Amino acid sequence: MTGFEWFFTVLLVLNGSILLLVVWNVLSWPEPAENVNRRDGSCSVLIPARNEEATVASCIESVLQQGDEVMEIIVCDDHSSDATAAIVREFEKRDPRIRLIKAPPLPSGWCGKNFACATLGHTAAGTWLLFLDADSRLCTGAIVRMLWEAEKRRVSFLSCWPGLELKGFWEKTLMPMLNFVVFTIFPAPLSLKKQYASLGLAHGACILARREEYQAIGGHEVVRDEIFEDTSLARLWRAKNQRGICLDGQSIVRVRMYNSLRGIWNGFKKNFFPSFRRPRSFWLFLLLHFLCFLLPFVLFVAGAVYGVWILPAAFSVTAVFLMRTILAARFGHPLWSVALHPLSEIILLTLGIVSWQNCRRGRGVEWKGRIYRDGMRTGERNIV
Repeated sequence: MTGFEWFFTVLLVLNGSILLLVVWNVLSWPEPAENVNRRDGSCSVLIPARNEEATVASCIESVLQQGDEVMEIIVCDDHSSDATAAIVREFEKRDPRIRLIKAPPLPSGWCGKNFACATLGHTAAGTWLLFLDADSRLCTGAIVRMLWEAEKRRVSFLSCWPGLELKGFWEKTLMPMLNFVVFTIFPAPLSLKKQYASLGLAHGACILARREEYQAIGGHEVVRDEIFEDTSLARLWRAKNQRGICLDGQSIVRVRMYNSLRGIWNGFKKNFFPSFRRPRSFWLFLLLHFLCFLLPFVLFVAGAVYGVWILPAAFSVTAVFLMRTILAARFGHPLWSVALHPLSEIILLTLGIVSWQNCRRGRGVEWKGRIYRDGMRTGERNIV
């Protein structure tokens, strides 16, 4: 076989294997059961909020609709400069379960959200702690279903992967890449059976943890300097011999993460490079996406122009389109976004390089008015 034949053979094997993983994830990854009966227990809903005047009211309203399973709702105002605190105070007048607390000054070595979550965790009194992002919206019966699943599966940590609310063009084009990135490399059904730390997965928009175990492992303090704190906490949970899982939570929680191209860019720029423990893993990830998910389109176009490689390139392009279509069907993404996959991949790869450059050059990551800088050798993060 020639060099090109070997290359296309390897590419087809890789894309075929990834396609099978996507199919397995879509067919076998469960959602929380419906029509469940609650058992004894209480739940504290904990919402860290920094400049969330546009979202916090809807979040609280969705929690209030959950029923008696909610023991208390505590919102931590993380030094907001907008009307977040005033909005929560109005809710305090409506329901005695709602309480506003102020985050103390941010200590050195902490990320802001992690410190707010740790403050909430120390304040809460419920048997279960449900951490919600302020832009999350719980669906009807969400908490009772999560509690029932946690008890049935005998886990002390349960995250629900949210459904994405997509409204603008760039949201519908780029946000489906979040699920594409995760479920082309992560074996979600296997993570429910095997409690290896490396299979820990969570989405920070919705994390349920039993308070006793949360406090025993140190809570958010053990991930205090992690920008990508949700999955870090899920993996640490397993490393401490505690059981934790992540379920398909589209019918549990919905979230509109970003509402503009700028918001998407800045949001993922802060998480991209820091989400990898080792630079080698980051570069292997970019190489995978370039070779498997972008290069086939380049080769197909080149083949069409020069009359070579068309058939093998077409097979790889078809495999990628099938992955995107299957995931779009499962997660409710617009099917037309599949056709724009090459554009999404180019933006993804560019975003990754920019994230790496910012961290490498000491610019750090800016998020909600704070700048987090990575120490080049120690991995310690300083907050400016």
